[in-house]
Amino acid sequence: MRGRLPIDRYVDGILRGDRVILARAITLIESERPADVEWSARLLDSILPHTGHARRVGITGVPGVGKSTFIDALGMHLVRERGERVAVLTVDPSSPLSGGSILADKTRMERLCLEQNAFIRPSPSRGHMGGVARRTRETILLCESAGFENVLIETVGVGQSETAVRSMSDFFLLLMLAGAGDELQGMKRGIIEMIDGMAINKADGDNVRKADRARVEYAGALHLFPASADGWTPKVLTCSGLNAEGIKEIWQMVLEHRALLESNGHLARRRSQQALEWMRELVTLGLQGAFRRDPNVAARLPVLQAAVDEGRMTPLAASNELLAIFHSKNNRDSL
Repeated sequence: MRGRLPIDRYVDGILRGDRVILARAITLIESERPADVEWSARLLDSILPHTGHARRVGITGVPGVGKSTFIDALGMHLVRERGERVAVLTVDPSSPLSGGSILADKTRMERLCLEQNAFIRPSPSRGHMGGVARRTRETILLCESAGFENVLIETVGVGQSETAVRSMSDFFLLLMLAGAGDELQGMKRGIIEMIDGMAINKADGDNVRKADRARVEYAGALHLFPASADGWTPKVLTCSGLNAEGIKEIWQMVLEHRALLESNGHLARRRSQQALEWMRELVTLGLQGAFRRDPNVAARLPVLQAAVDEGRMTPLAASNELLAIFHSKNNRDSL
């Protein structure tokens, strides 16, 4: 990439907490150019010994639940009241037509974006499944090596594959609303089974009583799920991101969860499992990319697509032929 600095310059700048260098490094690791991908791997290997110390908190919830306002209030609590540094990684959904994103999270975190000890990095999802950007995991490592004690990951919203955020966070927080219909029926079991805590947001004004009733209902529902293997029992709290109420209590829940997992060894095990899962996913993504770039596959693909579209061939037969072409080419290259 044009203007790229030597690896040691980036490492030195990141370890000094230089936010400009950090932002440039994130931009480079988000690049999909082969030369930049190789460079990114070298950079991540260089900063790896300085990673792993931060509290990684994934925050999800349906659109409109107030994630950005909540994170703004939580970040201000960490920076102003606890005197800590916080990195916020936000993900904006990319348009399936243009591929573009608004990336407006900084404008929604009006107070936090002005803090010297806060770093807000919006990234486009670019169609990556799981509610996170493709390089969110690597960005976490860069932020940790830059000295941020807390990394908050805001996802695009609850969906079928939203739970990918669970595979990169130590604490998974689900934000919910009260009085928005039958929430208990609408919650996806897969997400509920993986959360470490739930917060009923917008518990302010006339909504306080509704939020408290919802808290009781959700707490009762969570008791129906099997106990977590790490010994933690998820809690349900209420809060108001707008008025910064209940924020301190939610962060105390995060700290209690962290202390428990550190004491029983589950934090290290969770981190190791996450790293292995990401390695396997990267291998899968790499194979998919190599398959799409294969010229023989690309030449045959339109013909097979037309055959499937016209009903002259089954998808299974077409996919088997494409895979055979890909494997045949790779076998010849290995000779």
